[in-house]
Amino acid sequence: MQKIMVLLVLTMVAPAAVAQSPDWQKSWDETLAAARKEGKVVVTAPPDTQVRQTLPAAFKARFGITLEYISARSTDSATRLRAERAAGIYSADAVLAGIQTMSTVLYREKMLDPLRPALILPDVLDGSKWKHGKLWFADPEQQYVLRIFNTISRAFTINTREINPTTLRAARDLLDPKWKGKIAFMDPTISGTGSNQAAQLYIQFGEEFIRRMFIDQHTMITRDRRQLTDGLARGTYPIVFGAEEGGLQRLRNEGLSLMAMYRLEDMQPALSGGDQLGLFNHPPHPNAAKIFVNWMASKEGSEIFGKALGMVPTRSDTDESGYQPQNIPQPGIDYFDPYAWEFTVTTKEQIRLRLKELLRAR
Repeated sequence: MQKIMVLLVLTMVAPAAVAQSPDWQKSWDETLAAARKEGKVVVTAPPDTQVRQTLPAAFKARFGITLEYISARSTDSATRLRAERAAGIYSADAVLAGIQTMSTVLYREKMLDPLRPALILPDVLDGSKWKHGKLWFADPEQQYVLRIFNTISRAFTINTREINPTTLRAARDLLDPKWKGKIAFMDPTISGTGSNQAAQLYIQFGEEFIRRMFIDQHTMITRDRRQLTDGLARGTYPIVFGAEEGGLQRLRNEGLSLMAMYRLEDMQPALSGGDQLGLFNHPPHPNAAKIFVNWMASKEGSEIFGKALGMVPTRSDTDESGYQPQNIPQPGIDYFDPYAWEFTVTTKEQIRLRLKELLRAR
């Protein structure tokens, strides 16, 4: 019995012991030296101006390696990568993308390498540094897609110069005829924020609600986030679903009166997993790719990226002073999580395809 207990204790502490092993330093130093010889890393990531500027600069300053940031929506990047790979071209090393693109394209089409074996830094492997007590891998194998952000997402944002917030206490208030032609929504028929939000509305309120909101209310649908923020700023579309927090914050800094609507009387609060981390197979810069994914999963990398886009890291040691309390998930609350893997690959995908049918008739 005593021998069994000893084995159990050793099993429990083994991961921590491995993470603290001095061998990690030798492996890291060798990888970093090889990465510097490669000279750069190519990363596909979201098209946000602030993160596109800050992330490469910070990575270069930290490691002396150029970060080539391929800025595009996840679905557009996936389409390009699919075409390249069909021609035998492998251009990118790592990816930051939403869960739908990660799960239904990159993972499903076997474009990803296991990420877990590439993680070297003790700071990353130490479970005590993560709110879940361990690395939060989203995929079934717990190897490929790392969730490094978890934020309470707003239901929508309003321009308070045009709308009194007290008139929108519930999601069903959006069906009031006075909001006809006043709502804008990130395209719910493609992978991304729009399909996440539309899926929640569909599940909680049903198809008739979706018909009335998107068709009867003449909701403007776009794939251009700038169109969302511009419409919000001008008051053309004073109710907006799917605008990026980074863009909204810049509008606030310019003096615009915007309000994020989080708590609605008839709607469960939702989470956003934001952009998740993956490692492409056949990377052109394999060592620089390892340096990048370790850095992105570290305190420094996740803080820089998270603050640029208003996404709360899943690490427990990051500075959360720059976030509003309503953005930070709290224990004991039942949140709706549209970034859950099984929900994404089954229910949400079925809803997305159904929405394409409904909106085709608009």
